[in-house]
Amino acid sequence: MRLDQVLAKLLPDYSRSRLQEWVTQGQVKVDNANATVKQKMWGGEAIAVTPQSHPAEQPHQAEDIALEIVYEDDSIIVINKPAGLVVHPGSGNWEGTLLNALLHHAPQLGEVPRAGIVHRLDKDTSGLLVVAKTLTAQTALVRQLQARTVHREYLALAYGEVNRNGSVDAPMGRHPTQRTRMAIVEDGKPAITHYSVEERFPATATGLGQGCTLLRCKLETGRTHQIRVHLASLRHPLVGDSTYIKGAQKCAPQLRAILGAFPRQALHATLLGLEHPVSGVWMEWHAPLPDDMAQLLRHIREAAHEPA
Repeated sequence: MRLDQVLAKLLPDYSRSRLQEWVTQGQVKVDNANATVKQKMWGGEAIAVTPQSHPAEQPHQAEDIALEIVYEDDSIIVINKPAGLVVHPGSGNWEGTLLNALLHHAPQLGEVPRAGIVHRLDKDTSGLLVVAKTLTAQTALVRQLQARTVHREYLALAYGEVNRNGSVDAPMGRHPTQRTRMAIVEDGKPAITHYSVEERFPATATGLGQGCTLLRCKLETGRTHQIRVHLASLRHPLVGDSTYIKGAQKCAPQLRAILGAFPRQALHATLLGLEHPVSGVWMEWHAPLPDDMAQLLRHIREAAHEPA
């Protein structure tokens, strides 16, 4: 039998992929020599396995990572997350996350599930999110999210000219074939996004091709990639969103280089409102556009006044 088949029989508590990983990493010896996954076993060999835990099974470590704290008391922390910061450890990002930073800032969060994180922002989305400092606060915030009473607004720069305010009510789930993406699917979870036009940059002012629109999006639900998927379904994908943009966007010449160079999805969580989990008082916080999005809009406005 192949070595990986033998290991699967001898160590049934571990997945075949985990066992194969141990072999390739030199954690499995056959007769005191390094082994290969497909190596044939004939019987009588001495197999030594040195198990190594997966990062997901290890306790999360506190890391001294700077946080922009907008508000904090004994129950909650409201953070303005920068683009590029992963919220929770996961595949390929087992350290350097918001969770690691929270454990350093408030070590007691080690006693709260997920270090008090109750909702997330994508790695490349900036803006406001709330963290619970106690189990009681976490339970109350989760209930508010489930009841859809938490108020969340985002500023999003989308390709094309959006002419009117509207809503998208379309259920979402994992893409049926591309598992790292989300999609609108019939049997998905309810997902509702309301959007309104903040500022329009029409093609008539910027030359041939389509312009772009700054939208304010209000979430009724909070599905993964919700705004990104819903706007893409309207054929107004977010600027910089390589995951959900299909093909090249036919921008006005003055905008093509400006929009094409933006390195992330142009999405910022600008407003967060909720009922304080202890006092019951309604609280709201605002976060202005980060420097990169503010500079992007300045360049667009400047281009709008240039001759076609």
